[in-house]
Amino acid sequence: MREVIKMVVVLTLLCALSGGLLAAVKKGTEARIIEQRLQHVKGPVLALILKGAENNPIKSRFSLKNKDFFIGVFDHKPSVAAFEIFGKGFGGSLGVMVAVNVETDKIVGVGVTTHSETPGLGARAKTDPEFVSQFTGMSLLDPFAVKQDGGRVDSITGATISSRGVCGAMNSASALYKKLKPEITAKMRQTPVS
Repeated sequence: MREVIKMVVVLTLLCALSGGLLAAVKKGTEARIIEQRLQHVKGPVLALILKGAENNPIKSRFSLKNKDFFIGVFDHKPSVAAFEIFGKGFGGSLGVMVAVNVETDKIVGVGVTTHSETPGLGARAKTDPEFVSQFTGMSLLDPFAVKQDGGRVDSITGATISSRGVCGAMNSASALYKKLKPEITAKMRQTPVS
């Protein structure tokens, strides 16, 4: 019986030590992981959908309700907010970055940040500029659906589920934007234009 207790105590200590070590590594690398995701996952999409911005949207960001908002300054005025939202695609979660002009509620740009879609099919949601460009100019306040579901969005051939996933993300973006618009515009007014 004494050997069993000794084994349980040793195993408990090893588990506690391992857990503590893993927690320390996570805490120590968390800031760097966030910075790498900003630069290499979100950054390229932000550069594409906020092309021509007079500022660095990654540096001009703020958080509301645990969500990062990236500000685009155009004509010396912070007028565009971009944020990432997620939808459900064929292979799993789809990350979609949406940029909206807060004065007109019109979409300035859309880009897919992350996905697990089938290469050559659903993955084209990220790589096909024609697919994402059709959202530009639409109002973020309107509902989004593919044409097969009675909407205005042309789906990617052979990837209707992925296309629906992007539309689902856009509907989530619309709901979030409607809910937080007053807070977003108030924070944007505080954003330096330089």
